[in-house]
Amino acid sequence: MPPEGIDMNITGVCVSQITDKLNMTQSTASQYLAILLRAGLIKAARIGKYTYYKRDEETFVKIADMMKTEI
Repeated sequence: MPPEGIDMNITGVCVSQITDKLNMTQSTASQYLAILLRAGLIKAARIGKYTYYKRDEETFVKIADMMKTEI
């Protein structure tokens, strides 16, 4: 588990937090995260020995704006 004091709202979550919450293997979670990363839906940041993932807010704003104009 990552060190205490990491604010998930700012930094994001690591794979072990995801696997614990969703009850899936690290391999499966990593594969899904890689897909989301390639699609530009999340960002990854390495802090120490952990990689933290969080939503790419800019991308979601662009998607929402596009949907507003297209629908």
